[in-house]
Amino acid sequence: MAQLTPEHEAIARKSLLLAGTGDEVAAKVLAWARVRSFDRGATIFLQGERATAIYIVVSGWVKLYRVAPSGAEAVVGVFTRGHSFGEAVAFRHDVYPVAAEAATDCELIRIEADAVLRLIESNPQIAVSILTATFAHLHSLVAQVEQLKAQTGAQRVAEFLLELAHCGEGRCEVTLPYDKVLIAGRLGMKPESLSRAFQKLRKVGVKVLQNHAEIADVAALRDYAEEDPAEAWNRG
Repeated sequence: MAQLTPEHEAIARKSLLLAGTGDEVAAKVLAWARVRSFDRGATIFLQGERATAIYIVVSGWVKLYRVAPSGAEAVVGVFTRGHSFGEAVAFRHDVYPVAAEAATDCELIRIEADAVLRLIESNPQIAVSILTATFAHLHSLVAQVEQLKAQTGAQRVAEFLLELAHCGEGRCEVTLPYDKVLIAGRLGMKPESLSRAFQKLRKVGVKVLQNHAEIADVAALRDYAEEDPAEAWNRG
């Protein structure tokens, strides 16, 4: 593991975990942090493994998933640059409820949970930040359930693209996980359904080229994602 560079620290401070803390608190948390690199397909932690750390993604993609007794895999989330995960485990020495795997080659900031617990005892603001990040993840899961029940496949893909877009309006380009199967799993779709959804989104100005998506108009894509599913089906 390597020490953090100023670039690593800048990414970490924009994450859900640290965005709400002051510079002094963030510096104390990151003083215990180290950087780890993982090759594509490498296991970061296993479902049921004792939870020992919080992670922030510096580069690449990470997937969180659960394995059912039948052996089926359900993708719970995918995370990329600036996203954090594992916050809730900092409060108790429990096990990870999901597994984490490097969906691409990636670089992660690892923060030891025990170090965070020691800091919480002297500075409750850190606990508030962890609670905020945990709530945000819970809200994301609720939104995923809502999408599965109330949106077409193309609308779910549109929402996913909007989550990745750093532009509030106009033209925008986003980087996708290289493995389209990963996107399909995250959105509760089959790979062939994802391909059909990308084709439908061409009508609202989305072009997918390998692992990049070009959005002609972010506002138009947002309108499509939020419109009545019946209308979205008709447009498809």
